[in-house]
Amino acid sequence: MDQLQRPSGGLGFIKMHGAGNDFVVIDSRAEPARRMTPALARALGDRNRGVGFDQLAEILPHQDADYRLDFWNADGSQAGACGNASRCVADLMLRELGRDRVRFATGRGMLEARHDGGAVHVNMGPPQLAWDQIPLAQEVDTDALPLELTPAAVGMGNPHCVFFVDDAEVVPLEILGPRIENHPLFPQRTNVEFASLTGPDHLRMRVWERGAGVTLACGSGACAVAVAAHRRGLTGRRVVLDLDGGTLTVDWRDDGVWLSGPVARVFDGVLSPDWLAAVG
Repeated sequence: MDQLQRPSGGLGFIKMHGAGNDFVVIDSRAEPARRMTPALARALGDRNRGVGFDQLAEILPHQDADYRLDFWNADGSQAGACGNASRCVADLMLRELGRDRVRFATGRGMLEARHDGGAVHVNMGPPQLAWDQIPLAQEVDTDALPLELTPAAVGMGNPHCVFFVDDAEVVPLEILGPRIENHPLFPQRTNVEFASLTGPDHLRMRVWERGAGVTLACGSGACAVAVAAHRRGLTGRRVVLDLDGGTLTVDWRDDGVWLSGPVARVFDGVLSPDWLAAVG
């Protein structure tokens, strides 16, 4: 069989994952404007008719940083932060630039990432703990929300609702996740995490992501769980979290919440011009 030809005029992308949290990465630094739209994000996020992802990260130029990242959910909505996608793209950029640190802009603000010990580490910034920063619809105690099981709310550039339970394994995520995501207390919807203590400074965590559903891991969610666990007196400031797709480490330091873990570049591809034209 003759070798298949790569389509000309298509759109290149990279498929990556961090602890099973999977992403499509689009590099638009050389483009006159960003390529991503809600319709294209939805089409790309379709695991049957597109590529499939939990989130999409688009790399854009930025005059005051090494690059900018915009994040998109599979339903076409945008996210202000994505910890594992930030680590994945940082791995690409650290290698491309030949540096040990990079600084990049997001909707969350300026973030920093670095290589160390075979893992990629990103500083996700300080947690947002005030009700109007997360944001919530009304002023309440963010460490004990007026919901069943009194979860905590933490903002990491996107909202999180964190439940501490005896056994995260048995929680019906597919039922409870969408119900809590769309609760009126969260005007921008929310990510939902269930976590249980499995040892000193060690948690088992499962997650329902806003705009994506059940995912194997969530970096900003891991940060939110670690912050909430420390504020509840369950752990110290450095926490290991076991998720469905792997293990992440969170260290809440004076300069911000550091997220660490593995990344993988799975494959590179090109979206065909015909498919792009059909998407519109």
